[in-house]
Amino acid sequence: MSSSNATITVNDGNNRQVAMPVLPGTIGPSVVDVRKLYNETGLFTYDPGFTSTASCESKITYIDGDQGVLLHRGYPIEQLAEQSTFLEVCYLLMKGELPSKAEFDKFQKDITYHTMLHEQISFFYRGFRRDAHPMAVMVGVVGALSAFYHDSTNIDDPHQRMIASYRLIAKMPTIAAWAYKYSVGQPFIYPQNHLSYAENFLHMMFAVPCEAYKVNPVLARAMDRIFILHADHEQNASTSTVRLAGSSGANPFACIAAGIACLWGPAHGGANEAVLKMLEEIGSVERVPEFIKRAKDKNDTFRLMGFGHRVYKNYDPRAKIMRQSCHEVLDALGVRNEPLLKLAMELERIALEDPYFVEKKLYPNVDFYSGIILRAMGFPTSMFTVLFALARTVGWIAQWNEMIEDPAQKIGRPRQLYTGHDKRDYVPLAKRG
Repeated sequence: MSSSNATITVNDGNNRQVAMPVLPGTIGPSVVDVRKLYNETGLFTYDPGFTSTASCESKITYIDGDQGVLLHRGYPIEQLAEQSTFLEVCYLLMKGELPSKAEFDKFQKDITYHTMLHEQISFFYRGFRRDAHPMAVMVGVVGALSAFYHDSTNIDDPHQRMIASYRLIAKMPTIAAWAYKYSVGQPFIYPQNHLSYAENFLHMMFAVPCEAYKVNPVLARAMDRIFILHADHEQNASTSTVRLAGSSGANPFACIAAGIACLWGPAHGGANEAVLKMLEEIGSVERVPEFIKRAKDKNDTFRLMGFGHRVYKNYDPRAKIMRQSCHEVLDALGVRNEPLLKLAMELERIALEDPYFVEKKLYPNVDFYSGIILRAMGFPTSMFTVLFALARTVGWIAQWNEMIEDPAQKIGRPRQLYTGHDKRDYVPLAKRG
């Protein structure tokens, strides 16, 4: 409940003052409730990029960018990444609390036994060009799931919503791995129920029918941690897209496909792919000083990708954890001398020591380290954003379910500041000269 008001003064000749309720959160900034602003003043707010606008009320994730804090249902990301597993974090995000042993065992079994895809979907893949970007395949296949699993598209039925949610979390690794297999011309590898979530994904990615494939436990743990660190991140662009699509009553598969399409953008999920492209452009450790100088030049269009963050004005808490995983993976694979990875480590060293980067708080972010890890593990850069989508699916699902159950939620309909022509009369073509 609101305990205070914010007063808005409208200087339109009448000097009107309108009181707007201030709504407090559990932690973090309070918000000014402007829902009645238009009715009482005839005015809208103007906020491109929604940098000062709360679009919803949520109990799922909290971020304090100034302090470098990320909480899922109140639990610090550092504790979850170190002590939990991705599937347990999935349960937490969706249900609101950590599971008991019995609850987790059932949840894990339910997810595990939904990992197979309808067999006809394998033919759906063959409709794409062989060189199609895996994200294009992901958007198409996930959007098509409603045609294969129409029995779980009634958003008004809580049980169907649960089934759809489980199916999406369970099947996303299979969809992603098959997108990769199709792109390289290898046969699809089916899920194995005895493997963990991360192990199963790595097996479907890199196994081939002609020989046994053993999952490296260090890589499996790193993969699981990457999934945890990307599981949810409050009201970012793709999550907001899922909520906006869902506000119209669209089925969950269509909503998640919309989120994947938004995530594809280089300013969002494509950032870790951009990191590798930047490293390839720099080329060698010897050229690092040249590009550091360019990054500091305001008149140069070159930007160091993977440094700094839109929300975090301190060290991204996910990056600290990812940095640890990065070094563990490089040690386990013995690839520290790989040229591009040596280059990345030199950039990391400079960013953590150079006064310019430290003063501007341009620390390496989660995308910088995840790109290095994924390259070392053998993932092509075209799959980086796919892995992001795989992990973020649970966050999208949790946010979508919360939106569906929120009685205050309405169909999204942003307003605009119109600056085009005033009303004018049509002139027939013959009279226009």
